[in-house]
Amino acid sequence: MIELLKTTDPVRLNLFKSLMEEAGLHPVLVEASAYPGVLPSRLLVTDDEAPMARRLIAEVERGLE
Repeated sequence: MIELLKTTDPVRLNLFKSLMEEAGLHPVLVEASAYPGVLPSRLLVTDDEAPMARRLIAEVERGLE
């Protein structure tokens, strides 16, 4: 598994998780705390899905700028 995103922003994590699932990927959200936003949570994907997931994140972040 490869970590693609580590943040305390639960909205950002869930946005990327949902977009990856819609793209046919299988992301795993590892939450560090029972209270979202307190400690950083991580979004992981398998090694073979990482290139596609990175492209998806880059495309979305370009669109948000």
